[in-house]
Amino acid sequence: MYRSLMFGVFFIFTAGIPISAQNQQTNTGNVRRRALVLNIDARVFDDEQVEIWYENNRRIAIPGNPVSVQLVGSNIVVSVQLTPFIRRTGGNVLVAQGQIWIDDPERGICYYTSIQTIPMEFNEPIYFFPLGAAQQLSSTIEIMITVNPYGESEGAEETGVITGNER
Repeated sequence: MYRSLMFGVFFIFTAGIPISAQNQQTNTGNVRRRALVLNIDARVFDDEQVEIWYENNRRIAIPGNPVSVQLVGSNIVVSVQLTPFIRRTGGNVLVAQGQIWIDDPERGICYYTSIQTIPMEFNEPIYFFPLGAAQQLSSTIEIMITVNPYGESEGAEETGVITGNER
């Protein structure tokens, strides 16, 4: 009986709380003002610095929320998470985390990971090397990111997962 009385009091109390819906138009406008467009160019070079793989991707991001890009080849998977942070006082940064799985015939599956905090300015290229400078592979993976506010980007539509590379 005590439980049903407590439930009744709780129900009456919560029924009296006013609930209002948010204006969806205003909320969408705020998101668009804060949104950023990340243009992502991924390239792989062999040991002789010949480009063997190039892909372009565009993602829409909200500052502080990660955006994932996955590059899939026949013997490699590169997963990159990019998180832009916009500060009111300046000093914007992009946190880039890379994870790479490589099927090496001699060593089996190899896993590499890296994370970097990179200073960021709008419309300036940012270079991220998921394997870093000291690597044990003969190939180099280079990811160039350009960040722009959503309103300043023409055709700011998002593209999907990059697949289909056979090298």
